[in-house]
Amino acid sequence: MFILSSPSGAGKTTVSRKLLEADSNLRMSVSVTTRPQRPGEVDGKDYHFTTNPEFDSMVAEAAFLEWAEVFGNHYGTPKAQIAEGLERGEDFLFDIDWQGAQQLSQRAGDDVVSVFLLPPSIGELEHRLRSRGTDSDEVIAGRMARARAEISHWDGYDYVVINDDIQACFEQVRKILAAERMRRTRQTGLIEFVRGLMQEG
Repeated sequence: MFILSSPSGAGKTTVSRKLLEADSNLRMSVSVTTRPQRPGEVDGKDYHFTTNPEFDSMVAEAAFLEWAEVFGNHYGTPKAQIAEGLERGEDFLFDIDWQGAQQLSQRAGDDVVSVFLLPPSIGELEHRLRSRGTDSDEVIAGRMARARAEISHWDGYDYVVINDDIQACFEQVRKILAAERMRRTRQTGLIEFVRGLMQEG
């Protein structure tokens, strides 16, 4: 389970997309959410859209690996979907905030690797948010306040990458993923392979 977190505008979505394009064994974890479906979004691909009562009953049934409330909407990672994928040997990419990262690390421990992306400066972060041209000044002010709160949790992550160049940032994140996959404890079939080596000759 590979977590990528960052404040809004720090490049998490772009890096996530590039990782998924470059790596056929990496799947995006699809969250359940109570927020309204936006134009162009596909239920089951972008999110699993649900109602507040349904979400609450999933929480009560402990159906989530992690869940959080963000801007008045709820988001959660369905436990069964991830368990099935991991069983098949798939790796999952998580686009979640520090609350979700903390919960996931507590529940899944050794199976989790977390990366936090930092912007090169607060001024650049605000510039990126404004250049999208999609949010009002009020919304941007809210996002900037939330960004500062997110950044304050940077030291809860395994890795921190400063995104002052999107391609260089992507390459660094990809190297982290490759190195973590090479950990002895994550390589399946290694015991049998070594036993075979020892029996040769």
